[in-house]
Amino acid sequence: MHRRRRTALLLSAAIAAAPLLTACGNDAHPGAAAVVGDQRITVSQLENRVSEVREAQRAAVPDEAAYAQVIAKSGSLPRDVLHNMVLDEVLHQAARDEGVTVTRKELQSMRGGLEDQVGGAKALEAAWLQQYGVPPQRLDENLRVQLEAQKLATALGTDTGKPAFWNAMAAASKKLDIDLNPRYGSWDVQKSSRTDAKTPWVREVTAAAAQQPM
Repeated sequence: MHRRRRTALLLSAAIAAAPLLTACGNDAHPGAAAVVGDQRITVSQLENRVSEVREAQRAAVPDEAAYAQVIAKSGSLPRDVLHNMVLDEVLHQAARDEGVTVTRKELQSMRGGLEDQVGGAKALEAAWLQQYGVPPQRLDENLRVQLEAQKLATALGTDTGKPAFWNAMAAASKKLDIDLNPRYGSWDVQKSSRTDAKTPWVREVTAAAAQQPM
């Protein structure tokens, strides 16, 4: 994943969708989509976050045909949402390491400025859902992540697209010892990014099933 793409993921939850793969059966952490430091992100939590995006999209696109197109154009929502959930925790760790914090006043100021730019709170919510796949109830959370990333970059004397920023993120990833459930891939510490795992067992199981008599 290019640095520009990874930076964009700090600012959004990607819009996409995909069926969950069946677990391998030997998960190190049953019921967990990922373990980040001492925090477990459960499969249930991930599915709830995916549902939030889908429900918001459905409400914003009442036309059946248009909504079908939204679904058809997407391909990996559970994995992308998990990527962002993990990446947020990595960012929080990197910010803590640098003594970076975000105040409620700073968040309100940022949101107010954005609302002024786009024409109000509802317009901002609609824009963030359409552009970044962020449902209204997660907007403040997402803006806090953006602001935290900006302040971290400033503390490091760089910006979010430069190596110094991503080196700090890599150090935080290593400290957190991130462990993803294999069905969602694995975590690349140096890139602070989720990567798809090579799962030949998926093809083998599919092929075996296809050969079974009906």
